[in-house]
Amino acid sequence: MESFKSAPHAIACDSATIYSKLTNPSLIEQLIVANADKMEGEARQHLDAVKFGTDSISIQSPMGEVTLALDHVNSMEGRRVVYTASQSPVPINMVINLEAQPDATTMSTAELQLQLPFFMRKMVEGQLQEGANRFGELLSHIPFDRL
Repeated sequence: MESFKSAPHAIACDSATIYSKLTNPSLIEQLIVANADKMEGEARQHLDAVKFGTDSISIQSPMGEVTLALDHVNSMEGRRVVYTASQSPVPINMVINLEAQPDATTMSTAELQLQLPFFMRKMVEGQLQEGANRFGELLSHIPFDRL
């Protein structure tokens, strides 16, 4: 399985709170809806392509709809949140690693894990790394303590 990780980012919130929020996607949907008018035009256009469930996120992609469901088995409270694609042409995991810090902050990294055929890897690895980087940065801007 190929792995594309973001750089670590500091989040001004404890890891237990972040974990509890990330395992409830409907809270993230509420935040997005409340702040949609502050988003850039391009980001706002993509909102229709994302749907949030109680424990899943569905994304409309060129390959069709991809649903990432919370993986309760591989997630570890306060340390790691894992979402796994249920109906995807290739196995996909979206992993958020959390590392509690002594000053009540949390270091986080976003990771995309995919099982790609070798010939596809070279074509998409740059986009996947950019996606992991953007997702990691996005996490650092979410006000988890106010959700």
